[in-house]
Amino acid sequence: MSRRGNCYDNAHAESFWSRLKTELLDGGSFRNLPEARLEISHYLAYYNAERRHSALGYLAPNHFETHFQTTSQ
Repeated sequence: MSRRGNCYDNAHAESFWSRLKTELLDGGSFRNLPEARLEISHYLAYYNAERRHSALGYLAPNHFETHFQTTSQ
């Protein structure tokens, strides 16, 4: 539960939803609920594995993990 009146509590979630709306929806719409679920699940897979993240030095999470594992051994 976020603290009352603190706009920074949900900053990460709000940033994600903003990107999803911008990158996936872009003013469009889905024909039905199954299509929406499929497209959103594809976007989540892309976002969590392949999309570059500024917090990871603009590396994709897969590349960051591989780099981290090889340098930490």
